[in-house]
Amino acid sequence: MAYVDGFVIPVPKKNVKAYQKIARACGKIWMEMGALAYVETVGEDINSKHTAYFPKMAKTKAGETVVFSYIVYKSRKQRDSVLKKVMADPRMQKMMKMPMLFDPKRMAYGGFKGIVEL
Repeated sequence: MAYVDGFVIPVPKKNVKAYQKIARACGKIWMEMGALAYVETVGEDINSKHTAYFPKMAKTKAGETVVFSYIVYKSRKQRDSVLKKVMADPRMQKMMKMPMLFDPKRMAYGGFKGIVEL
């Protein structure tokens, strides 16, 4: 059963294109290091009248949207190995020194063990 890292990130709408460019570069590194899938999505239909909705959860401000992302791995052990390689990669080190395109204090992140996979 797969292991997934999930992210919910409030991103200023004006930064979405720049975020997409960085995300594409990061995704290539993750895939090279062994991730099974790397997906970045931007909110389109995210306001619900019946449930807690992503903008509220992400505490978005005026002019922001939500990015929902996930990375799939074979297992937690494999995720830990991939993450170690990604963080040591010089390309990733360079990107981590760039100005942030969002407020990282409002980013939600977690690792999730699969319980149903069809």
